[in-house]
Amino acid sequence: MLKILQIALRNLLRYKRRTLLTASLITVGVVFVLLFMSVSGSFKNMMVGQITDSMLGHLQVHRKGYVASIDNLPLTLNMKAKAVHRLQEILDRQPEIEASSPRIKFGAMFSNYTETSNVRLNGVVPEKEFATVPLLSSRITEGRKTLKRGEILVPALLSKGMKVKVDDTVVIIATNKDGSVNGRQFVVAGILDGITGPGGRDGYLHFDDAVELLRMEEAEVSEIAIRLKNFDSLHSFSSRLEGIVAGEMNKENKPLFEIHTWEKLSPFFNISKMIDLMTLSIKLMLTMIVLISITNVMIMAVYERIREIGTIAAIGTLPGKILSMFVVEGFLLGVFGAIIGGLVAMALVKIVNIAHLTFDFGQQKDLLLVAQLHPKDLLFISITVIVVSVIASLYPAVKASRMDPIQALRHV
Repeated sequence: MLKILQIALRNLLRYKRRTLLTASLITVGVVFVLLFMSVSGSFKNMMVGQITDSMLGHLQVHRKGYVASIDNLPLTLNMKAKAVHRLQEILDRQPEIEASSPRIKFGAMFSNYTETSNVRLNGVVPEKEFATVPLLSSRITEGRKTLKRGEILVPALLSKGMKVKVDDTVVIIATNKDGSVNGRQFVVAGILDGITGPGGRDGYLHFDDAVELLRMEEAEVSEIAIRLKNFDSLHSFSSRLEGIVAGEMNKENKPLFEIHTWEKLSPFFNISKMIDLMTLSIKLMLTMIVLISITNVMIMAVYERIREIGTIAAIGTLPGKILSMFVVEGFLLGVFGAIIGGLVAMALVKIVNIAHLTFDFGQQKDLLLVAQLHPKDLLFISITVIVVSVIASLYPAVKASRMDPIQALRHV
């Protein structure tokens, strides 16, 4: 095998210009794919992190049927206190959960005494909410990064439109599930920067204030947001949790809870799927580039070396050996292209990070792009290129191995 490898390498070096052009084409394809994967993958992970860590959490549990009507924030579909207690006991037994936060979501009227507007509010337990969505505090651009009773965090668009500042007094008027109206004064503790997606324009107040404002006899929860210790286990844990809570039934003997991952709650998931589709398309393009270039160069090599092939076949070289020579040449071209392409891609990724490129996403400005080239992606692309190179060289190699030595020697 070592002898065949030496012969294949010698044959590639005999045609240096063609070998260099082919290897360069493969290298460019590898570099383009790896750079695209590192940048798009980092962009996707950053956006997922922004959405889950500053607003949604990794997954949420609701009363059955709540999400179908979530735009209306129906208080009648909140989880009762007894159901919340049962659910919390289940969640406390799950070692995969890092933090969870109960929320009361409702619509209200927001007044600064001169103007009135609509607002969506979340009643939260501050310490639990900040642990479940740790980037929430970073969205507080003005004011205190805490939330006490009698205080409210106001979304930036509402603050700007109604000229509300930190420490101003505002009035929140809400209708409870029975239709009665109640109002309370709150002090603005901070201004929340906006974020793309549902909930990006929500305000926050203390959980106990929400209970009091809505005149609940017992706290009824709209949802419980959950943060996992390992985000990669999201789907497996979600499926397992669904199986656990499936046994919890209401009085009508129907499922009491429903579980939704962030993917089912955020429109960004469609963008995420589009990024994955684009990445797959780029990978297919790389495959075609390698396949066509290797096949072309190997067919040319066979055509130019017909007399040589006839000579070695005439002196007794087995067809299998001839086939191996050409397959190994394709293998070496793939290896050279993968190694050089990988090194160049790693260098370009470092250059991108040194350049400190920024971009805007919705209401968020000047987000820093941090490109990451994962070893598993580098290994996958390298193996793909090498395998495709070998496959591309098979047809020319088989053609060479099946030549009639007499006809080959007569070739001019």
